[in-house]
Amino acid sequence: MYGDLAAKLIQDSKRTQILDALPAYQTDLVQAIIREIRDLRRDVQILLDKQGPNFKASLDRKVSCAIFVLQICMRRNKRCLLAYHRQRAQRLEDLVWSGMETNSIAYDADDSGNDRITITDNQFVSTGWHPDEEEYFKGYSDILSELKGEWTDIDLTGSMEPPKDLFIDVRVLKDAGEIQTEYGVITLTKNSQFYVRQADVERLIQQGYLQKLG
Repeated sequence: MYGDLAAKLIQDSKRTQILDALPAYQTDLVQAIIREIRDLRRDVQILLDKQGPNFKASLDRKVSCAIFVLQICMRRNKRCLLAYHRQRAQRLEDLVWSGMETNSIAYDADDSGNDRITITDNQFVSTGWHPDEEEYFKGYSDILSELKGEWTDIDLTGSMEPPKDLFIDVRVLKDAGEIQTEYGVITLTKNSQFYVRQADVERLIQQGYLQKLG
């Protein structure tokens, strides 16, 4: 029945909202919905061709109703496609704002031969991104990098919420080497704990190197 495929796509979008990782792009389902839209457009054109150039919707309620239903189905499918892709685009943007860089992405393939993208900095793994999504991710990341270049003293990817405490206790989850802080250099080795200024380590917390305590 018309609309069933689009409903499945929206269900996938709702499921994506509660997942930590962006799931595989629904290529087959999206293509099937596009074919359905083309079939609906073809059916509308067939009805119009049968009525001829002098067709008036007000004089033939039966045909008018059929065309109206087909057009509503087309519009609904298009809106579902737009909603699905916008939701995935927002997730990709969120990944960039969380501090993920394009140079932290490694491309390989899984056992099925599907592309797999591994984010090495914070161990984020996703399978089956669409090539256009990969390009969008890279492009959006480049734009943000350009903005950072203009205002190097401002961390654009930092939290919008003001910190409750300037200094926090953190535990090192994995080795991160040395970092320069306002009060000197500290070496972040796994399982060590520090009392540091939150602004100095916020990015490392986002990337999974540090855990905020308390």
